[in-house]
Amino acid sequence: MTIDISNYEKTAKITDQFSESEVQPILLGLYGEVGGAMSAVKKFKREQTAFLGYKQAVVDELGDTFWYFNALVRRAELSLTDLLNEAMSELQQGATLSATNDPKRPISVVRPIEVAECDFGAALLVLGKATTDLFDLERDTLLPSKDKLLKFLRGYFDVLVSSDVSFEEVLQQNAKKIIDRHVLPDVKELPDFDAQFDEDEQLPRRFEIEIKERENGKVYMRMNGVFIGAPLTDNIREPDGFRFHDVIHFAHAAILHWSPTIRGLLKHKRKSNAAFDEGEDGGRSIVVEEGLAAWVFSKAKELEYFDGHLKISIDMLKTIQDFVKGYEVSACPTALWEKAILEGYAVFREVMKHNGGIIVGNRDLRTIEYRPLETKND
Repeated sequence: MTIDISNYEKTAKITDQFSESEVQPILLGLYGEVGGAMSAVKKFKREQTAFLGYKQAVVDELGDTFWYFNALVRRAELSLTDLLNEAMSELQQGATLSATNDPKRPISVVRPIEVAECDFGAALLVLGKATTDLFDLERDTLLPSKDKLLKFLRGYFDVLVSSDVSFEEVLQQNAKKIIDRHVLPDVKELPDFDAQFDEDEQLPRRFEIEIKERENGKVYMRMNGVFIGAPLTDNIREPDGFRFHDVIHFAHAAILHWSPTIRGLLKHKRKSNAAFDEGEDGGRSIVVEEGLAAWVFSKAKELEYFDGHLKISIDMLKTIQDFVKGYEVSACPTALWEKAILEGYAVFREVMKHNGGIIVGNRDLRTIEYRPLETKND
């Protein structure tokens, strides 16, 4: 399989959140990603097989490195394809034709790159030097020259060859990651994990949950006039609002179409299919969601429960993906997780402020909203 560089350029451009006039953050990002690859090598040399996910870390860092390089080339008003051709023409010793699995492009020109065999770490040090050379603070512009970009690109290919990962793998995984992170698909294209089940085994398509804190300090929830779950307290010496955290589970249900915790509370487990009943709705998945909610909550406290935040850090989103690996919800793009967290905590802040309220969820629209208690529909 091959990947079209021009298509990658288009994908990278639509996920570039910086203005086209901003160069400094692109240079800093490029420097940071090369440093991230160096850090991965250092950890591997120190920890060997104890470093879990080493190859994936290398693929991620090299993919992000190329994203920033592409962004820099675009700001320099140069063609990435032309630079690649020029860099490869200096390194190749001859092109060959290869058949592809693309019916519209049956033949691909393969240009082997001849580079000296070297240690991955040593190749990264050379690339690090080429990255440093991109910074020319004595010029009126931060944009590097074409020659320096070509030098970086040659060093990047040396790193690729010595890393033993394919350029195709690097670009494909990077393209998927940046789309998942920045582009929220149409609602109809998002995964719906229980649509094929009967209604009594689905999470409710629309729901209103009344949450109210009583004088005893405990929080109670009702749905359709019926109490659900056990009364909650913060379970910590310094009160922090965790007693209202079920709001986040309902945000998971409404926006992600996933919440083993809420399935358990409402008795909507998919018992007609043992694989789903045990593998997706069972005790372990509930523990995973509760642990994830508690971890995100601990971070949210440090950030004023995301008040005023328009984004979630990529590191937090990566950790969330690690938390849910192996479960159906791992099919949800990180952009959807970001929406669930930000909108969920917007409702959480209102509930905490008023010591209660009504959570209004709509799975069809993938939304969750807050209403004061006095406006509850009968």
